[in-house]
Amino acid sequence: MSVKDFSRINPTTGATGEGRVFVDPNTAEIVDLSKVRLLRCGVDTVRQLYRGMIRLGVLALFEKPGTIVEFAGQRWHTGRVGRDSGYQFKLQNADLGFVLLIKNFNAKADSIGPHLKIEVSPHTIDTLSPDRLQARMDYYASEILEHVEVNQCAVHLALDLQGWQPPADLVSRMHCRARNHRDVSGINSIEWATKSSVYGRGETSMFGSANGIQLSIYNKTEQAKATDKLDYWQSVWRRNDDPFDDACPDNYNPDQDVWRIELRYHHSVIQQFASGSTQVSTGQLIDTRTFEAFCPHLDGLWRYGLQQFKLLNRPSYFDPFWTLIRDDVRVELPVESLMDDTEYKRYYKTAAGFSGKNVELFLGNFVSLLARERVGATKAFDRLKEWECWPVIRDHYAAKDMGERAIYRHIRDLLEERHVRWGRGV
Repeated sequence: MSVKDFSRINPTTGATGEGRVFVDPNTAEIVDLSKVRLLRCGVDTVRQLYRGMIRLGVLALFEKPGTIVEFAGQRWHTGRVGRDSGYQFKLQNADLGFVLLIKNFNAKADSIGPHLKIEVSPHTIDTLSPDRLQARMDYYASEILEHVEVNQCAVHLALDLQGWQPPADLVSRMHCRARNHRDVSGINSIEWATKSSVYGRGETSMFGSANGIQLSIYNKTEQAKATDKLDYWQSVWRRNDDPFDDACPDNYNPDQDVWRIELRYHHSVIQQFASGSTQVSTGQLIDTRTFEAFCPHLDGLWRYGLQQFKLLNRPSYFDPFWTLIRDDVRVELPVESLMDDTEYKRYYKTAAGFSGKNVELFLGNFVSLLARERVGATKAFDRLKEWECWPVIRDHYAAKDMGERAIYRHIRDLLEERHVRWGRGV
């Protein structure tokens, strides 16, 4: 579906294509967004992945989980991690702002594998320049692994603003390829290491899946209070204040809630961009692996995300607010943006290069085991999407014009067939 923008006018200069006043070209409806205050757009989360072989002595740090140990010249808290994370152990230092997830569940410790993921907190990302942050992560990786190889990174981009809040019909007006939507409400829990925050009254809406591109819109003021981080975030939001004019309309207003629009990119999606995007001037692939190298492309990533998730005013027309944050927002980083010199395109690795037959055989065996254990289609599909190889399976069926809903129905039908033909003796 081709989606158009409202006409845009600067009422002060009369220039078109700029300003905060938007006009519907068909109805002449005027939308004035002059009271929307864009406080900050920055990187909220970095996850850098590494391959290698775990050094001797590293796993000995976890003989007594829950204790404080010395590692890389700093004090760290040790712990075990749930299997859903893909790793077995973690070292965490909230003061430094790092969580080190160690020993992949699916690879042996004495062999080279994807054994390390480093997660970085917002305050550390904000404090360190991209090159210094990358150097710090690479140093920790060298202390944990031998034969270190940078794997890929994942990033979350977050825009904080005031003077706007999600409309009541947000879900019906948000158009995207992703079919997943979730309203989070009624539960109060925070888990920083897995980047999940759940709090009451339905103030969070999420679209998309965690292993692709996910859009989250939530009340950041309430979330900051729940995590006892409001003082920190208020100091960030006040950076653009005019210290000589308390009445400046562009100032952060502590009496008004801040809403956050966050785009979360899985490392597999970043890899697709790295493998498919080219520099306009040279035609070369950007081919990045590290957070530092990908930073100049974060403006392009922000704009791409707001083209994948479309908040519509009415059919075929963007909501003017969506046009504003898509075109005017830039990610705050001390690096030169390469957005205008890059053609962004995602490269999808097809199952043909691997073997589509292997995917079909796996799914058949997978369904047979599920039928034997009497596992339902919904639970089976949810577990399948959590698996590291889900992108290969998804892309294989996408080549057959089958989306996620069609894959689910395929699994459901296969399960029904086995139950009907083989009964409880499966």
